[in-house]
Amino acid sequence: MKMKKTIPALPVQDIRQSMEFYTARLGFTVRHHDEGFAIVVRDEVEIHLWKSGDESWRNKGALMSVEPICSGAESFLAGTASCRIEVQGIDELFVEYKKQGVIYNADTVVEDQPWGDREFPTLDHHRNLITFYEPI
Repeated sequence: MKMKKTIPALPVQDIRQSMEFYTARLGFTVRHHDEGFAIVVRDEVEIHLWKSGDESWRNKGALMSVEPICSGAESFLAGTASCRIEVQGIDELFVEYKKQGVIYNADTVVEDQPWGDREFPTLDHHRNLITFYEPI
């Protein structure tokens, strides 16, 4: 037995906005989409985007202590996930994303890490953290 692949699944509030961001700004293409789910790909990387748009929790107020939030797709989940993506050519990707305006902090650079990677972080439009890295 061996494990072979992982696919991050990131919560987003709006599938159409997310598809636009991932294609126009991060260079992915859409392989599949419907109202509540999308698959975006770039080279060998696949990311699943799922709609966390349940707003019913907003109406519970004090009842939350009796009836906890439990749909698993609440809107507040968008932007709470993260993933790491291995790349080849980290410096070129950093330049590309800097031009696209997706590097969220002007001080962000590609950094060598003590665990043997060079990496940089970015955020998608819902603030999910995506760290791109290349082994040294």
